[in-house]
Amino acid sequence: MAHAGRLSMEDLLDLLEEQDRLRRHDLETIRRLSSELDRLKERLAQYEPEVAGDPAPTKPPPKSSVSYSLAGEEKRRRGRHRKKKSPGRRPTELKLAEAERYENVVPDGWKLEDCVLARERCVWRLQEGRAIRIGYRIYRAPGMEEPSIPGVPRRCEYGIEILVVLAYLVYVIGISLHKACAVLGFFCQLPLSRSQADALLRQLAQHWEAEFETLCDLLVHAAIVYTDETGWKVGQDGCSLWAFVTEQLRLLRFGCRKDGETLESILPSARFHGILVSDDAAVYDRYANAQKCWAHLLRKIIRLAMLYPRRRKYQRFRDELLQLYYDAKRCAADHRLGEQGRRSRVADLEGRLAALCLKYGAKEAADQSPPEREFANLVKELADLLVAEQLFTFVLEPKVEATNNVTERQLRNPALERKAGRTSKTPTGAQRRSVIVSILETLRANLPTFTFASVVQEVRGWMENGVSLLDKMWEAAVKSDPALAHNTS
Repeated sequence: MAHAGRLSMEDLLDLLEEQDRLRRHDLETIRRLSSELDRLKERLAQYEPEVAGDPAPTKPPPKSSVSYSLAGEEKRRRGRHRKKKSPGRRPTELKLAEAERYENVVPDGWKLEDCVLARERCVWRLQEGRAIRIGYRIYRAPGMEEPSIPGVPRRCEYGIEILVVLAYLVYVIGISLHKACAVLGFFCQLPLSRSQADALLRQLAQHWEAEFETLCDLLVHAAIVYTDETGWKVGQDGCSLWAFVTEQLRLLRFGCRKDGETLESILPSARFHGILVSDDAAVYDRYANAQKCWAHLLRKIIRLAMLYPRRRKYQRFRDELLQLYYDAKRCAADHRLGEQGRRSRVADLEGRLAALCLKYGAKEAADQSPPEREFANLVKELADLLVAEQLFTFVLEPKVEATNNVTERQLRNPALERKAGRTSKTPTGAQRRSVIVSILETLRANLPTFTFASVVQEVRGWMENGVSLLDKMWEAAVKSDPALAHNTS
């Protein structure tokens, strides 16, 4: 600009002097603010010593679980190492004094006068919807062991009906232990603490451990097994909940890992010769005799068609795939078809699906958009399952369902509990939940009516006869195939 004659040399010198003055003023301001900042840090250091170190900014620390309430401060003042004094175990004499009535327990086939009193026990029972205490006088025949109290597990002061109600409230309804105790106290007048309820659930799981093992053995030899999984937590560790469903069995494994090793421990591929109905997760690839869930596949294309309504290709593919699925369902439900007729229909369906995949098969392209990439993966997935012959097994075997929705319904309540944070705290708690929920849901699938009375009657029969419903199933399976007796895990 100076060469162009717009500014004179004097004007340029004045401009440089002004900029130099402003620079000196800014430096003075910076020095003044720096000294003021140092002075403030010195004064603040006596209240917050960590400020003196001037640490580099980091992400905020995790939230502390320490309670800053008045009750928390009083607890800290009392001392962390002082244990709460236990009131101790109440003597049996005091419990018997509170009993509403007494009953004698005599061995079968013996008279009271021919036996001797072995001991006395006081047990809480539920009768007509109310909790009462009953004093039992247990008599032993000469040279024989003392009989057990009907409907009462060994070394337990509560009847099996109370344990069943508690397990149903906590693991089926999904309420907390504290609320379950409150429900029993309000409706049944049963005084029960949270620690007592926890101990009762632990006893019930131990009582049903043998039935749970039998259930696992029965599952391996089932003809059709439906499976699915969802997320779960044990403490703060993420894990899975795996559900296995047959016509008569329900097995739920809480707190396990979703991997091949876990699946092999539950359903060994070398011993399981039935049909596995599942989604297309890689962990199920070891089972050749399978039916992949159509619901999982159809959801993918329905989602794409709804999210991208302007892409007519997705709409057309969805309509043609749904029509093919409906035709397959009609073939599966047609009882007039024999084995050869079903194979002919399957060949026709496979040909239609192969033509559909070939028609809409996307070309490989690195610059595909996300929906196009998702659509291409779906078409490839259908083509791979078609080659593996795992899409129309339900047409060949009419008893097989086309989806694993039965297991998704089984996982619905646990998934809601997981969202509410009511998961397992320890691996032991997860195993306990697995045993109790599996037995209760298996009873639901087999009893004509799943009610409190029917469940208690069934479970009491197990205790009195020594043979459970699952034992009868195993005996029937061994009778039909004696080789099973030598192939148990």
